[in-house]
Amino acid sequence: MAERVATLAQLGLTAKAGREARITGLAVDSRAVRPGYLFAALAGSKSHGADYIPSVLSQGAVAILTDAEGARRAGDLPESVALIVAEEPRAALAMAASLWFGAQPQTMVAVTGTNGKTSVATFARQIWVALGHAAINIGTTGVEGAWAAPSAHTTPDPITLHAMLADAAAAGVTHAAMEASSHGLDQFRLDGVRLRAAGFTNFTQDHLDYHGTFEAYFAAKAGLFDRVLPPEAAAVINMNDPKGAEMARIAEAHGQRLITVGHDAGCDLQIAGQRFDATGQDVRYLWQGKPRQVRLDLIGGFQAENVAMAAGLVIGAGAAPADVFRVLPQLSGVRGRMQLAATRSNGASVFVDYAHTPDAIATALKALRPHVMGRLIVVFGAGGDRDRTKRPLMGAAAREHADVLFVTDDNPRSEDPAAIRAEIMQACPDANEVGDRAEAILRGVDALQPGDALLVAGKGHESGQIIKGDVFPFDDVEQASIAVAALDGVI
Repeated sequence: MAERVATLAQLGLTAKAGREARITGLAVDSRAVRPGYLFAALAGSKSHGADYIPSVLSQGAVAILTDAEGARRAGDLPESVALIVAEEPRAALAMAASLWFGAQPQTMVAVTGTNGKTSVATFARQIWVALGHAAINIGTTGVEGAWAAPSAHTTPDPITLHAMLADAAAAGVTHAAMEASSHGLDQFRLDGVRLRAAGFTNFTQDHLDYHGTFEAYFAAKAGLFDRVLPPEAAAVINMNDPKGAEMARIAEAHGQRLITVGHDAGCDLQIAGQRFDATGQDVRYLWQGKPRQVRLDLIGGFQAENVAMAAGLVIGAGAAPADVFRVLPQLSGVRGRMQLAATRSNGASVFVDYAHTPDAIATALKALRPHVMGRLIVVFGAGGDRDRTKRPLMGAAAREHADVLFVTDDNPRSEDPAAIRAEIMQACPDANEVGDRAEAILRGVDALQPGDALLVAGKGHESGQIIKGDVFPFDDVEQASIAVAALDGVI
């Protein structure tokens, strides 16, 4: 295969003193630099990429993309090396990556919000597949669908992301739904992705350890509409959320076509009614005033909103509404998202969900309640090295909406697990404290009586538990299944 080469101008970049360079690759990790590469020296939370410039020069880098601080640290570079100084080097890198890799699936959508992104993106992919398209979703669970790949981040860095999109397109993928995390948007990772539609699910407390304030957190999410999504593309907004109206104004101000979703009359896609049973729900949607009755084999009232958001994105990206509503009954649950993990011999159910914020805990428990005749039991914890202020709020949410509580460890990371549990239990002192997560799940399963349901919240699809820098194998669904089998005498 011939070596790919591009000039800086072809990548939308201009070097100081008019220097040019022939680029053979892009890297943001100094260890990945090869001869002819452009290295993006970006500012990090603990160090600056410019500190690695001497190393990448010795490896053959011919261009450095950085900010003013990086340029200062770089000092005088050899004349053979081009220096590009950008006010927003992350944005410049994303656009360069888009031009370098070029190909993307023809129809792309993205969704942002505190909760629901994975479900919405997965449902959008499932709808497209049911309509006969080769489709993928990209996010927390990796890349799933017609082309699969692992992903370390909800929204990968722009080089990884655009390489991924190009590979997917080369494999025949025509449709893709992406999760747009607040971190990814704040760091310009989605810039250069050619979107036909974007969605906003909700806004609740999370990631304040990174963003600092609610205002900064919301501004990051709004970047999907005020920067990434082009004018005349479709903006699908959940008007049930208090921030929905504000996000809708931002989208309209940027010339985007608005598709509103919610329970209130006047929404383009209204959830007009729901009826729940043990295996799912019947939902009455109104699309632009016309009723559509749909059976969803999905647990949780909020799933009707997630499905509506996905349908809105697919319609906004060009699909015929009648075709979309026709295939909605084919949707299946998302791994680790209100997933039925096991059922006891007495009929009690165990569900696993990724809920790891106060609002998500409350939403998941409230959503389960109409499907359950008996008690709601919850096993939950909070992650270490993350927003500490949400821990007692999670405890309060669980105490308000569940009947029996087990507070356990989630991913304590570098923190003392007992200290994390203590912060949660400030708001739910009557909860059962069981540090070992496997034991907590076992005790929760053991407490199940006929008609009860257990929610194991926090880790969802994750297959490991992070303790003191080590990742130990741990899968909530697997542990729930083992507990049920052991207590019911199957093993």
